[in-house]
Amino acid sequence: MKVQIPDRSIEVFNFTGGAWKKGSGESFVVLSPYTGKQIGQSFFSTRENVDEAINMAQSVFSKWSQTPLKERTQIMFRFREILLRDIDKISHIVSSENGKTFSESKAGILKGVEVLEFALSLQNMDSGAKMEVSRGVHCEYRREAIGVVASITPFNFPAMVPMWTIPIALTLGNCYVWKPSEKTPLTSLFIAEALKEAGIPDGVFTVIQGAQEAVEAIIDHKYTRAVAFVGSTKIARIVYQRTSQLGKRALCLGGAKNHIVLLPDANPDICGRGISDSFTGCAGQRCMAASVLLAVGDVEEQIEKIKQRAESMILGEEMGAIITKEQLNFLNQAIGRAVEEGATLLLDGRGQKPNPEYENGYWLGPTILDNVKPGSEAASVELFGPVLSVVRCSSISEAMDIENSVDYGNACSVFTANGALAEKVVQRAKAGMVGINIGVPVPREPFSFGGINASKFGYGDITGEHSLDFWTDIKKVTTKWEMQKDHNWMS
Repeated sequence: MKVQIPDRSIEVFNFTGGAWKKGSGESFVVLSPYTGKQIGQSFFSTRENVDEAINMAQSVFSKWSQTPLKERTQIMFRFREILLRDIDKISHIVSSENGKTFSESKAGILKGVEVLEFALSLQNMDSGAKMEVSRGVHCEYRREAIGVVASITPFNFPAMVPMWTIPIALTLGNCYVWKPSEKTPLTSLFIAEALKEAGIPDGVFTVIQGAQEAVEAIIDHKYTRAVAFVGSTKIARIVYQRTSQLGKRALCLGGAKNHIVLLPDANPDICGRGISDSFTGCAGQRCMAASVLLAVGDVEEQIEKIKQRAESMILGEEMGAIITKEQLNFLNQAIGRAVEEGATLLLDGRGQKPNPEYENGYWLGPTILDNVKPGSEAASVELFGPVLSVVRCSSISEAMDIENSVDYGNACSVFTANGALAEKVVQRAKAGMVGINIGVPVPREPFSFGGINASKFGYGDITGEHSLDFWTDIKKVTTKWEMQKDHNWMS
């Protein structure tokens, strides 16, 4: 479906106390990557704006956390229905400010709904165990919300990434503060309105627009108990350190340089589509995109299939735009540097344009660099664009040595028809998520999302069952009501 770009500039403010309030800082504009034209406007938040919003959230936390779980879940049920009802409208907004295709934006929202459905299941999960540990003495677990929690989300998934945390944190009884990327604030307007229509109490859900000042104010506030972050490794490390030094919980997901090991026995059709779609999907602007192809032995037939699939992509229809003009320039220059260092251009996407309606947007076609040297910029730096670097390897061992040498640890995949060889890659991969004949090995709920090494700072994962301990405290209760005739050390 063709993306419907807003024909006017949409204003979006902070959402605090159930109402929209303008930030006290300077205004900033939102440009559509499709056209390069302004589609929105917002205002930076000051520390005072943040303090007011979080104080309000803290004031309603006690009542919200004491609301029965099944009542909180009913709001989430209504939230789900509203998102599905309005999914096309929200998808167009996501695409307009982010550059995705319509189908990619819709798929991202549906992934968020999947996390929401996991949150809905919490009411039916065993919230704790209770057993008689001694005669007349019982111990039990109780899971309790921790207070005001915050999430700082990136531009590349304006709806999906916040939806990783919003449903779970709210359903568990926390009050939630969201700071979306200043590049893509418009989506937050529609998600906040959906929650308000669903009946979320005023102050329980907050949106703060802004940049560094707002992030620091959110982290520093005395009532903020936990911070989740998704973005670059550089900023993830900074957010993690600042939050942790204040004695608060932090789970910060960083960047990636994902590897795919391609073996000679791989099915050409499966890997041709799977690998191509991995590095071109979302114009390569996702932490799960394949960016390095470790080509083991004679895989020319498979690489040709990857190239054929990639060069068939129609810009503006099957592949979206790059987020900013600055990022587009960086990618063009990085491709040039790789060629200067000896890489061979199998497919050059520089200068490609979609139809004239979008010609002033920020576009780069799929690009494949062959004979890339291990350790070079193209092989080790996260470029964040539709660029695949092919590194030639003589063996699986050499390929895994290269995969292991990169600081990141988000994802790794292998394409092969041999189960034993696949298992060898799975065992040696230094990555939190591994795929076999899967180009984008994102787990489905309730399996959790998260990398290792420089792709994640903090303990646990951001979704699924492994996220529950991040958003809650476990209270242990030991009970005794009457004396027993016999005694042991506990009684």
